[in-house]
Parts: sequence; structure tokens; C-alpha cells
Amino acid sequence: MRFRDDTVIRIVILAKAPLPGMAKTRLIPALGSEGSACLAAKLLEHTVEQAVKADIGPVELCVAPDRMLPIWSELALPSSLEWSEQKEGDLGERLADAARRTTDKGEAVLLIGTDCPDMNADKLRAAALSLEKNDACMVPVSDGGYALLGLSNYLPTVFLDIPWSTASVASLTRQRIVEAGWTLVEMTPLHDIDEPQDLQYLPEDWPVNLHRGFKYNQS
Repeated sequence: MRFRDDTVIRIVILAKAPLPGMAKTRLIPALGSEGSACLAAKLLEHTVEQAVKADIGPVELCVAPDRMLPIWSELALPSSLEWSEQKEGDLGERLADAARRTTDKGEAVLLIGTDCPDMNADKLRAAALSLEKNDACMVPVSDGGYALLGLSNYLPTVFLDIPWSTASVASLTRQRIVEAGWTLVEMTPLHDIDEPQDLQYLPEDWPVNLHRGFKYNQS
């Protein structure tokens, strides 16, 4: 998919290595370290699958802490993926780096994480289409953050001095976009899987026993 004088739209997926004690740590009380890591792996594979299926443009997996960790070769990931590593710093600095180097190449960017099982190919296509006539797009999530931020160009203020992992992330991002004089399309809010209470939002067709054998307490 191309827009605005054939500009390429790149999906950049920021992901942590799905290792026990590193990924989805807020779910450990419900799933344990191994179970949380298994769910993180499932979410990551799902996100990549949907991003490739969307057929928008290049799909880049931007990983932390290290591209050479063995876990990456153990996941079911397509060979078409482009790979990069996240820079050091807080989430804002890591997002900013991904956005800046993408737009510096003349590409638009859809920045997504791997926490939202409802982020599918259709929603990614809709986000990309919204950038045809708008400067930015956003998919908020119910906890006040966002699952997707799309930018036609680099806008540093959406990454600076944001209180990440709080309920004000989406509202502040929205405010910064409007203050810049940019147009914004805001899509229907979705649900991230971050806390034990969020497990109710896993898709119904995802079994309780996932492909790596974890179980979670539904009570």
C-alpha cells in the first residue's frame, strides 16, 4: 500500500524477548514467569502474523534487548521480516528512534507493540488508509495508552515527557498532535493485555492451554 506520492508505509513492531522474568511481568501473579513468557510469545507471533497479512508495506520487528538471543529463532516468524534493535532509553526514546529513522527514509510509520490481540490486519489497513489524508492516526486502549500510533512525518513532541504506563498517555499524545496543527484520526479503542484482569480480553478462540502449554487462573 502506498499513499501521498507513493510514500511507503512501514509497520514497526516494538517487542521484548519473550523470556521468563522479562516479558509480561505484571501477569506473573496470575500466570507465573513461564506462563507470562509463553503468552508474550503468542501475542508476538499473532502481531507479526497480522502485520504481514495486512500487506501494507515492510514489516520490521524492533527487538530488545538483543537480536542474537536464541529465543528469536524458536518463534514462528516469517522470513520476510526486517529486524532491528531498540535503542537504549525509556519507551519514548525507543519509539522516537524508530519513528525518526523510518521517516528519515521518506516512509510513513505505524508503530505498534505486541500487547493487543485485537490488533488485526483489517485494523492495520484502516490505520494506513487514514494516513492518506491525515497526518497521524491512533488506536487508543482502555487503560489510557495506545496500541498504535501512525505518523506521516516525525513529530518529536509525541514522545517527549510522556508519563508512560499511565492513563494519560493517549490524551497527552492527542494533545501534542493537535498542538502541532496536525490532523488526527482516532480509531475505536481496543484492550491491551497487561494486568491479570486483562486476561478476560484474550480472544475466545485462543485456548487456555496455548501452544507452549501454559495455563492461567481464570478465577
